[in-house]
Amino acid sequence: MIRVLIVDDEELVRSGLRLILEAAGDIVIAGEARDGAEAVSAVPRLRPEVVLMDVRMPGMDGLTAASQILSRPDPPKLVMLTTFDLDEYVHEALRLGAVGFLLKDTPPRELAAAVRTVAGGHAMLSPSVTKRLLAAYVDRAPSRAETARRQLAGLTGREEDVVRAVARGLSNAEIGRELHLTEATVKAHVSRVLAKLGLANRVQAAILVHDADLG
Repeated sequence: MIRVLIVDDEELVRSGLRLILEAAGDIVIAGEARDGAEAVSAVPRLRPEVVLMDVRMPGMDGLTAASQILSRPDPPKLVMLTTFDLDEYVHEALRLGAVGFLLKDTPPRELAAAVRTVAGGHAMLSPSVTKRLLAAYVDRAPSRAETARRQLAGLTGREEDVVRAVARGLSNAEIGRELHLTEATVKAHVSRVLAKLGLANRVQAAILVHDADLG
């Protein structure tokens, strides 16, 4: 069973998420929190595998809580809940190490699948939503873009092809078909790229590519 902590200041939202996720059969709600402060204190006590957290809440907001939760040893997988008008906050959360985000109106089946995905160690990088978020809200200031390009300059040509494909939201299998590589080879390339760049996951790699204006 996948243990999930739900963090949202609206009781109706928490109740709806609980109802949807508990119906999945392989997900259990470890607890709920009404704001970031409650979430920070609940994580070590409840030890959830996945935290679903709203971005904007009274008191301690989701971004501040994310920073504190993700700075702990062996933190849970953290997914931000958002609406499009808050995407700039989600972008910063992804920089901190959150593994993705979900819109609050995500269909029930996709919500449960997303929890399974992040619990399994994979980042949420949906081509239909994540790329639009990153493209719209990444700050491409010249200094940031130049820093990102310098960081990517150490990649080989093939590694750059792979990381660009990652930034487009492609899975390992899709990248393999596009670049005529086996899925195992793509997986090895992705792991090597993340290690070279000092990044934690594919979402952070995608942000870096978009920062460099190469996406």
